[in-house]
Amino acid sequence: FPTHVNHSDTSNLPFSYLIEQNNTTYLVPGVNLRSVGTIRDAQKWPKRDGRTDSNKLDFINYNLLSPYTVQKMFKGRETLQNLRHASGELSDIYSFHSAKIRNSALVKGIKFYEIAIHKFLGNSVIKRLEGIEFKSNEEIRARLKPDTTVGSGEWVDISGLIAPKSEIDALINDIECGKVDRLKYINAEFEKMHQNYYTYEWTWAYEKLEEYYGIKPDNITATDIIRIVEKWKEAVVGLDRMVYDDAKKEFSLASMTGFGADGSRAEKEMDFEQVRGDFESNPFVTAVLKHIEDKTALGDELIGRMQRVSSFSL
Repeated sequence: FPTHVNHSDTSNLPFSYLIEQNNTTYLVPGVNLRSVGTIRDAQKWPKRDGRTDSNKLDFINYNLLSPYTVQKMFKGRETLQNLRHASGELSDIYSFHSAKIRNSALVKGIKFYEIAIHKFLGNSVIKRLEGIEFKSNEEIRARLKPDTTVGSGEWVDISGLIAPKSEIDALINDIECGKVDRLKYINAEFEKMHQNYYTYEWTWAYEKLEEYYGIKPDNITATDIIRIVEKWKEAVVGLDRMVYDDAKKEFSLASMTGFGADGSRAEKEMDFEQVRGDFESNPFVTAVLKHIEDKTALGDELIGRMQRVSSFSL
């Protein structure tokens, strides 16, 4: 049972793809983050999960962005930055293992990873602060503090269960020493990890706020939250716009091969539209535009609450 989108994790540069050209392999890092195919895959697997029993025996996390995938983006971003630093910003081509990376692809790859990291961390912050009318920065800081230390460090994918490596290691240790000696107890531990995913995720995200934004969580203010959410809005809308533009390619004349083959261009377009539909009314396209609208409103709502805290502090 496939559990994740088919993103290429080539040499620690996730969501990348390879191109063969003149006997040379070129790596394009991060580009699949803005691909229609990636988004469709992320939407496809939950829809294909036909299990109806409320007591599911397999604990599968379908989130495209999770500590498991985002930790790879942090590493991918660092790898690209180190390459750029070692070979110089003006290099036309960078060598990476047995592949080459063009300068433009490297710069865009860093940008793609940063957009996705902004999106993930912003999602986590917004979820943590939703539905609460804060009166002071102290109240915001208290709410942001994680509920547990579990979640820190590396995360792993165990056949679709996304969990902190520390918890998997602890379970393995308990099995080896005989503390956990029944399959039902092992399954109960997996269920606990799955149910606590978002609690553990926040512990991981909280630690990354300082690393990525240079903000010490103990000193965070409403103004800092506004800055994070503005970056999140820019990332979400920017990524959706890229996906929108990628979807447009499916409706280009080149994609109409085989439609109205014996007719004029107008007949080819008419035949294509009758089969695939009009671009602007395409369900995927309208969903992308609706997502932009909804996420913009969600970000603006939190910004409004944070602005009220800032006014209280004056």
